[in-house]
Amino acid sequence: MSRPSSRSTLYRLIEAGQLAHKALLLPLVEKGLEPGDDAVLFVLGRSGTTEADLAAELDLPIEMLTPRLERLASRDFITRQAVGPELEPGLALTARGVRVRNALADHWAQLEEALMGELKTKQRKKLAEALGRFVELLRL
Repeated sequence: MSRPSSRSTLYRLIEAGQLAHKALLLPLVEKGLEPGDDAVLFVLGRSGTTEADLAAELDLPIEMLTPRLERLASRDFITRQAVGPELEPGLALTARGVRVRNALADHWAQLEEALMGELKTKQRKKLAEALGRFVELLRL
């Protein structure tokens, strides 16, 4: 079998994915965060939540999440406070956490725009659907 061409769509997709991954990690490292911390900040950016609900949303065992939460709290990105209508013990972003989360979201949006900026709305939707189908195929 011949070697895959660097001009193939799959090769370009893999290359773009690897470079996008590196580009998304850069602001994390610059802010002293670790991969995965951004997911916590994004979830808590929507609203405060309990540790159990956060673990469920991130699909992580609570034992794996707890050290990350302790580190983020010690660095003043998150705080423990009552959340929800029953005022359950939970987590929320601090002002610093909100600023960092917003900076990460802006960086993400810039990369998304670099990828999709030249596409019309219909083309964006079709590309997203095609990539979604491809991901589902690979998960089988």
